[in-house]
Amino acid sequence: MWHIYLGAVTLGLSVLLVNLLLNLRALHKLGSEKGKLPADPPLISVLIPARNEEEDIVPCLESLTKQDYPAYEILVLDDNSTDKTAERVAEIAAKDPRVRLLRGKPLPQGWAGKPYACHQLAAEAKGSWLLFTDADTVHAPGMLSSAMAYAHEHKLSLISGLPLQKTVSFSQRVVVPAMYFIILCGIPLWWVQGARRPRPGLVIGQFIFVSAADYREVGGHEAVRSRILEDIWLGFTLARHGKRLGVVDLSGLVSCRMYEGVGELWEGFGKFAYSVASLGTWLFVLIALGVTGLFITPFVLIASHLTPWLPNFGDWFAIIVAQVVLILVMRVLVDRRFNYKRLYSISLPAGVLFLVASGIWAWKKRHTGDGVSWKDRTYKPSTRIQ
Repeated sequence: MWHIYLGAVTLGLSVLLVNLLLNLRALHKLGSEKGKLPADPPLISVLIPARNEEEDIVPCLESLTKQDYPAYEILVLDDNSTDKTAERVAEIAAKDPRVRLLRGKPLPQGWAGKPYACHQLAAEAKGSWLLFTDADTVHAPGMLSSAMAYAHEHKLSLISGLPLQKTVSFSQRVVVPAMYFIILCGIPLWWVQGARRPRPGLVIGQFIFVSAADYREVGGHEAVRSRILEDIWLGFTLARHGKRLGVVDLSGLVSCRMYEGVGELWEGFGKFAYSVASLGTWLFVLIALGVTGLFITPFVLIASHLTPWLPNFGDWFAIIVAQVVLILVMRVLVDRRFNYKRLYSISLPAGVLFLVASGIWAWKKRHTGDGVSWKDRTYKPSTRIQ
């Protein structure tokens, strides 16, 4: 049986390596080439939902007010913050007429927090294009021009992609690159990019650049009002209505410090896993077993082989070493693309284990009815939020 198991894992890792190489090739780096804007550049509405973001909202807005695009407005919705988020935004709005502060309404029944904040922002937006972005992002001056030119040239309804996730703490350097590793190895983004017909792509809420007309045609955030992962479901909704999506490498134009500490990392990925668990227990179990078997088990087998009192794998050891080499090569490729410290490549098993463990924690929360918390709000299965 060993030869069947090891053969299957080696084949699986080889397929994932090919998928990763195709993804890295297909992911255009936004801003690397100067694109052409429309002859009459349309107004863009930059929309920022902000809940307790007093530390991050100022650098975000300062970067957005320095855009070289000729026509845009910035709307920030204070989503019932308990800190000084609104005051910080008001100070900047007093100096720059392009910036407007909106006060969020109480969250209605049946809505998740972020979809409702985005829904309120979109209702006030005047632009022909909408950029939904998070308060903890920072944008290079050419971001809006690059996004508009790319959407125009490729005839897209929506652009999203992978920002540069800043990592400054040990926990961030271990866990955050592991998230990008799993995304780029496991999702065939190249298949989306090369499709003639619209297909669901990777949509990340830190950057959603979408045609206002197409957004409203499919129902906007109201169509995904009960979803915790509203970004992913918005992408599905647009693709289902025949709208073309583009996935790009945003690392040269947009940066984000996603989660500050271990607790936020745990809850942040747990929020994602909580939604995956809603699709069915067996699917969740298969994903967890697949990730563990492919990216953690080979390291465990090597460690046990090198430990005198544990089983020795004899002739199979070379295959296990080849598996580990394949994994590390993939991790180095991802780290090189996003400028992560390569010293942390060997921490991949720990990062993946952290993600799997937080996922199991979230699955347990869902099936015991406890729900998960995010931004001081708790979502439970009884609220029908997925």
